[in-house]
Amino acid sequence: MSDPTYTPQSPIACAVRSACPRCGRGHLFKGFLQVAPSCDACGLDFSFADPADGPAFFVMMTTAIPAVAFGLWLELTYDPPVWLHFVLTLPIVLITCTLPLRFFKGWLVASQYVHRAEEGRLARPAPAKPGSPGPA
Repeated sequence: MSDPTYTPQSPIACAVRSACPRCGRGHLFKGFLQVAPSCDACGLDFSFADPADGPAFFVMMTTAIPAVAFGLWLELTYDPPVWLHFVLTLPIVLITCTLPLRFFKGWLVASQYVHRAEEGRLARPAPAKPGSPGPA
């Protein structure tokens, strides 16, 4: 996958800039979270990119749990009315869970390219040679 005519890109740097993992110049996304079909600068086909549920997992582990913990702390400490949760807690949870998705998705797609990640394949046993004893 890596091409000697392009300098290697850091997956984190590509994620921060939402840039192509091969050239570092083209756009990785078409819209907020939809991966573009190909790079508009170097033409790299992004069909290999399948981060699946990875971005959602990383967002849940890094931002969603503290954001919900804030809501619980607010409730247990001050016992505010429900409308205050809608004003404070709901926007915090929505913002902290939505904005990092693009970064994490870009990071995972760039990491797939840099590390040449592919679908797993099952290893098939080699055919037995004639005259050799079979499995014990």
